[in-house]
Amino acid sequence: MVLPAYGSIMIELSDKEKIRDWFRPEVPGPLIGPHVMRTGHGRILVDDPAEPGTVLAETGGGNYDLSGDPAGLDCDKLPHGFYRTDEDFAPLLAERSGELHRWPRVVHELTGEPKPVPHVAAGLRLLGPGDTAGLEALSPELRWITETWGGHAAAAASGLAVGAFVHGRLVSVALPFYCGERYEDLGVITEAGHRGRGLSAACAARVVEGVLRRGRRPSWSTSPDNLGSLRVAAKLGFRLVREDHLYVTGFPPPPAS
Repeated sequence: MVLPAYGSIMIELSDKEKIRDWFRPEVPGPLIGPHVMRTGHGRILVDDPAEPGTVLAETGGGNYDLSGDPAGLDCDKLPHGFYRTDEDFAPLLAERSGELHRWPRVVHELTGEPKPVPHVAAGLRLLGPGDTAGLEALSPELRWITETWGGHAAAAASGLAVGAFVHGRLVSVALPFYCGERYEDLGVITEAGHRGRGLSAACAARVVEGVLRRGRRPSWSTSPDNLGSLRVAAKLGFRLVREDHLYVTGFPPPPAS
């Protein structure tokens, strides 16, 4: 995974334990900082390694968490992407990233056991290192599913992703898109020609089982107009816990799929 450079004096933090409390208490939703802390995929930059006042966490796919004092964001420019931050940073994002959009999101949590899902006509299993090629063969618009893991090989090797196979082809994938200390936020994709067959729900249900075995809680983040994603979340028993938003810089928010 290649992460963008900055025209700045923001410094990559090597001793990440120093800022662990910045991401507590952990809540359902995009867990960018906790994901970097737990998995090592991504990086954390600060204004001052000795006494951080501004923290920028980033993973692949242009996902960022920006917190602290806006005055400490000493960057000439910021990369385009998806920012989890508060409104105090919005003027700086507009100034240093260009086009700025506020993207509504809804966050769900599974507080009990998942609802059972019907059997599907596909082979379901955990993915492993040998499935990298299957992930690479997904349609281009679906390959984002592995970005927070640093790419297809790392996602396949994580032992956390579940895939559905039809005639030997990987057509649906679910995994923890973000892994935190308390929550794991799910991501799921299914090839267009195989939607409406319950594959997303079946894969996600298997991932939920793994999240619960690890002693964490599953969460589900999507946009309020993504009816397909909302249907899958409801089918599994997820319930809305809050409305939220991300700031999107440099391009319009992606359409619902």
